[in-house]
Order: sequence, then structure tokens, then C-alpha cells
Amino acid sequence: MATIKCRDRTFSNIQAIVFDKNGTLEDSEKDLRNFAQKAARIIDAQIPGIGEPLLMAFGVNGDILDAAGLMAVASRQETEIATAAYIAETGRGWIESLEIARKSLNEADTYLGNSASSLFAGSLEILQKLSQAGLKLGILSAATTAEVNNFVAIHQLGEYINLEMGVDGNIFKPEPALFLQACEKLAVEASSTLMVGDSVGDMQMARNAQAAGCIGITWIGRSDNVRGADVVINKLDEIQVD
Repeated sequence: MATIKCRDRTFSNIQAIVFDKNGTLEDSEKDLRNFAQKAARIIDAQIPGIGEPLLMAFGVNGDILDAAGLMAVASRQETEIATAAYIAETGRGWIESLEIARKSLNEADTYLGNSASSLFAGSLEILQKLSQAGLKLGILSAATTAEVNNFVAIHQLGEYINLEMGVDGNIFKPEPALFLQACEKLAVEASSTLMVGDSVGDMQMARNAQAAGCIGITWIGRSDNVRGADVVINKLDEIQVD
């Protein structure tokens, strides 16, 4: 058990901390924006005129990615469904729309490669510090488990991360079942586990699972992106362990 302090909040009897990946540990804004732009171009080549509306749906405005938008927080399956819905509006059948969406997103993945984005400053150090304090650490991301595995492998975090978990089925954030599954795999109770994330979905998920607490991180200073957090931080090194 450990005591975690963040600004004016203290969380006692903590056994584990679960982190989101994109926008929390990983500075993925540029890669997600590039992926959205590439996918929109691929689909626009097949259905002229759909590219710009798709970018708006993805949460991309020029060189800016909305940290609370679809591309930043949704799972791959949710992104496929949302993309297919825009395609279906052009008069295509639903099965055809899903196929176009899935193939186009996969093509964008292949084109951009499978490399992970950079770690946010301080991510490695805080994971090392928390692990050394005896805490169990997990990653619970809206990305697929394969993407989480790739991220951990590239950044050599396996020594510190006890759980690498993505969204592969039909349960998505903010469903509390995801957090409860993560706790079960870590062999801890939700009531002794903290959630650290950068979205409202992360906060709702953990709160509804009766987590020990919700720490919202906003590297860009947008506290509304983490509504429901018990405490909001701007850097990971604000997480202190006693």
C-alpha cells in the first residue's frame, strides 16, 4: 500500500495505478493527426468531397487535433463505425460503408507504419518511481492491445508495466467493466486503484467502477477535457508517492 499525493489531494492505501496511453503517457497528437489526414485522403479518393467532413468528424482542424475528439479518444472499432456512418450518408449500403472504412483505416495504418509516438517528458521517470515503490502499474487504452504491446516494447517499459490492455471487443470507454477487468488482471480491488487519464471517458469509467480516485492530466491546460477528475495535473511528475 502507498500514499499518493497530487497537488492538494491525498489518496491513501493505493495498490495500483492504471494509466491511459494516448495523451497521457504518449505524445501522440502529431501521429493521430497524420493518421486522420491520411485516412481522409484515402476515402476522399474513392468518394470525392467526403474528406473535409471526415476530418471535422475526426476532430482535426488544420494542424490542430481536438484532444477530446473522435480520433484522440475513441477505440478503433468506434472510429470505424463513425467513419462508415459518414460514408453511408453518400448513399452507400451499410456493409459496403463499413468495408470501405475498415480498408481505408488499415491502409492508412500501413502507410504510416507501426512506430509509437514519443513519451511525454517525465513518463519514464514516474513509472520507474511508482514501480520501485511497489505499486502495480497498468496501461488501459482505447487503442488495441496490440498497439499497447507495441508501445511498451518500443519504449522498453515492460520492467515497470504489469498490465498491457487495449480495447479489442465490444466494451468501450467509459464502460466501468473495462476498469474492473484491468483491476482483476492486476489482482487488485478497484477501491485501491487510481486512474490517470486525459479524457472525460477515463474519469467516468474509473468513477463508475468506484476507483480509489481519478487523476486527470491535461498537458495543454484544458481542464474541461477531464471533467470529473478528483484532481487535475499538467505534468506526470506532479504524482508523488510516500
